Formats: sequence, structure tokens, C-alpha cells
Amino acid sequence: MTEDEIKLWVKVQDSKGVDIESVKTRLKAMVIETPTWGYGDSGTRFKVFKQQGAAQNPYEKLEDAAEVHRLTGVCPKVAVHIPWDKVDDYGALRRYALDLGLRIGAVNPNLFQDEDYALGSLCHPRPEVRQKARSHMLECVEIMKKVGSSILSLWLADGTNYPGQDDFRKRRHYLMDALTEVYQVLAPEARLLIEYKMFEPAFYHTDLADWGMAISYAEKLGNKAQVLVDLGHHAQGTNVAHIVATLLDEGKLGGFHFNNRKYADDDLMVGAIAPYELFLIALELVSGEQDPATSECAGRVSYMIDQSHNIEPKISAMIRSVMNIQTAFAKALLVPQGELRQAQAAGDVITAESLVKGAFETDVRPLLALVRKEMGLHTDPLKAYAEGTYIKTILAREFRGQG
Repeated sequence: MTEDEIKLWVKVQDSKGVDIESVKTRLKAMVIETPTWGYGDSGTRFKVFKQQGAAQNPYEKLEDAAEVHRLTGVCPKVAVHIPWDKVDDYGALRRYALDLGLRIGAVNPNLFQDEDYALGSLCHPRPEVRQKARSHMLECVEIMKKVGSSILSLWLADGTNYPGQDDFRKRRHYLMDALTEVYQVLAPEARLLIEYKMFEPAFYHTDLADWGMAISYAEKLGNKAQVLVDLGHHAQGTNVAHIVATLLDEGKLGGFHFNNRKYADDDLMVGAIAPYELFLIALELVSGEQDPATSECAGRVSYMIDQSHNIEPKISAMIRSVMNIQTAFAKALLVPQGELRQAQAAGDVITAESLVKGAFETDVRPLLALVRKEMGLHTDPLKAYAEGTYIKTILAREFRGQG
């Protein structure tokens, strides 16, 4: 992107009345949390195709996350997953992150891979298994304190495969009791983000199947409990932007797991399949920030990437996802909110749709290039990564091969 192209773009936007400085300020302030599990080998239920250079332990994952932050400037936080990222000394892990210019973000319990969890964890029919799961949740709360995290991010895989397998209402009570115990030991500034998923790994019912169930628990627990939206966890055709608007209006939108899917929870790179949907979600978030009634909730939403497919190179895929999120938000920030409100109030459907679509179709690469330049970054993070030396660093790591 040349200087002349950037200047021309800014001139055109100025002529439209766009407050370029405000847009740039918002984009520079963006914080996107990347996940440790997105840097290691991962795959589907069929196969894990291992990659040379993929991170093998929590410290290497942090190193890769630091490279993504160095190139993008907007990824200073890293989510961890326990026990995938379990270490003997969490203080040392925190210090290592700080030395790399990072902070530990959300702590994610694992309630789906233990041998005892075949019939569930917090909702298991046997009390000793439920207690084991609770103990793990409480362990994660303690880990939060050690690593300096303020978010406990819960995805519950519990559910049933067959009618009559278990009692829906009993399981609901088990879950509420467990979440109440965990909620009560959270630090005052900490939050519990409750994720939901329509199906999988259970196929008859899921104990936290949709945003309505998630918000029900969050409202009963209190102000420190909110809902986390994962873009891959909905039925086909679900209007996620509508869910976002509703949760913002209720003050219960706590976080996002950004990814993309074609059929189910595919965990593909953000914006790879449905960029217009991503833009419309970003538009609701931007509108929420600008509305005094929802600005406080919108300002605390945690933007997190959750992707871990098995064919794309890990670091470049993460950079691409970050860039796609930035693109969606940049376009959303260009929507003329005043004109849009006037068109909505007048019932002018064509104008309202045109204003939204026009922003989506705007090429924001000059804007993002300008923002990165002013942040002291390369204008193209992917190109900078491809031309840099870090690739050689990770390729020198021990390769465990296929298996």
C-alpha cells in the first residue's frame, strides 16, 4: 500500500464526513486474545496432522503468541487451557509471559477429556464425578489468581445421547449448584463467562445448548457471570448479530470466541467463510459501544480467538484471523450511524441497507495500513512474518513427526 493510495483513501473518507481520527483511535485500542491451543498441533476427531515447528508446551505457545502480538500490535493477551497448559509453577509462567510483553487472559477448564466424564462432568449422574469436576473448576480459580487472570471461561460439553438417558431437571440443578460454588470464590474483579453449544459431543441434548440457557444461569448467579458467544456454536441460519444485540441490551455479553464454520463447529480461521456475518456482528458491537445504554457492557466484552484446525500453519493462520477481525471492525466503524438512525426512523429500508452494505464493501486496507504504520508496525503483518526470521526459530524445534 503506497503513501499516495493511503492519502487518497483518507481524502475520500474525509469528504464523506468520516471522523478518521476516532476510527483510528478505536482500531489502535483493540485487544484480541489469542489461544494457546491455536499454536499447538490440533485436528479433528479423525486425525491430527502434526506440523514441524508447532509449539509443544505452554512456554513455546507463549513465544508464538508474542510473535503474533509483535506483528499485529493488538494481541497482548493469551488464553490458557487446563490441563493442556498445566505447569508446576504458574508464577513462572506468568513472569515468562510478562517478559514477552504478554498477559495471561482467560483460564479455560477442561471438563470433557477425563475418562470419568463419558456421561458428563458437572452434570454427571454420580456425585463423586461431579465433585471431581467441581474440584477442577476450583483449581482453575486458584490458577487465575496465580497467573493474574480475571476471566474463567467455561465451555461445558455435558449432555446425553439418548432419550431417557438422564433427568434433564436434575442435571440442571447439579449445574446450578456447581456454578454457584465456583462463583462464590471468584475474586471481586473476576468474571465467569458461560459458553453454550447447540450439540456435540452429545447428540440428544446439551446441558448448555443456547444463549437463553446461558443467560439464565448468568442472571441467577449475579453480575460477575456473563455469556460467551462462540461463532461456531449455533444452528445454521442463526442470526448471531441479533443475539449479540440482545445480550448487550441485557448487560450480559461477556466475551466472544471468534472463529468460522461452514457446517458445524469447524474452528476455521475467522472470517474465512462468512465475512459479512462477522461484519454485522462487529457493527452491533460498535453500535453498542456508542450507545450510552450499552457502552459499559460493550466496553468490557473480551474478544478472543478460538480456532484449532489441522491444515493451516499455526502462526500465519492466527495472524490472518486477527487481520480479518480488524477488517470487520474497521468497516463497521465506517457505517454513518447518524444517517442510519435517520433512515431507520423514516422506515427507509433501501437507504438503511445501502449504508450498511456500502461500509462493508469499502476497501479498508489503506486505513489499516495507516493504523499499523502509526503504531510502528509493518503495514502487512503476514508479509512481515513470511519475510522474518521467526519461522526459522520455530522450525528448529524438535519435530515429533506423524502419529
